Formats: sequence, structure tokens, C-alpha cells
Amino acid sequence: MLRPDRDTPRVYLHRAPVDMRKQIDGLAILAKEVIQQDPTSGALFAFINARRNKLKLLVWERNGFIVWYKRLERDKFHWPRASCEAVVRLTGEQLNWLLDGYDVWRMKPHEVLHFSVFS
Repeated sequence: MLRPDRDTPRVYLHRAPVDMRKQIDGLAILAKEVIQQDPTSGALFAFINARRNKLKLLVWERNGFIVWYKRLERDKFHWPRASCEAVVRLTGEQLNWLLDGYDVWRMKPHEVLHFSVFS
């Protein structure tokens, strides 16, 4: 399974929903203009859709960008809403908890889903 490294030092969550049709260039522009970080710095940038069931991660690795995409079949990602900031910073470990379905702020997970394409 491909996962962001738990030791990733800088993870930035873009709090506002993003159109998931955005690809590398569009996400890199958001990293630069909204998050105000260099998208080629090695930091990891996380973006969510309006329904909070799709998430994209953008990171620069040595000579190119990587985009990582996850879609939940049920439930929603727990995304910070209470903050007045446009960007929230997490650790790599907290990001992995978020991907596992935990509410990082309350430490409550999604229920495990047993999914079959052929049901």
C-alpha cells in the first residue's frame, strides 16, 4: 500500500473544498498562492472536495510531483472546520490517522468497511 511517510515533517491542509478535477498544476498553484508555500519544497499538501469523501495529496519528490488520491465509499474525512485559518498544519503521523478515518481532533475513527465490487 502506498502511503505518505509518517515522518513527513510538513503537512499543510487546505481547508476550503477544492474541485477534484484539478490536477498537478492547479494544486501547485493553490499551494503557492493560498497556502503560501513553495510547492517544490518537499512539504506535503492535502486538498479535500466539498462532500469530504475525496482527498488529494501533492508532494514534490526530487525531480517531479506525486499526486495521491483517495475516495471513501462511505463516510467522510474529518476535516477541520472550527479554525479561522485557511490552512492547518499537521504532522505526517496525524495525516496518516486522518487517512485511516480518525478525527485527528477527537481521535474517533470511521467504522471498518468491507467492500466488494462483485456484491
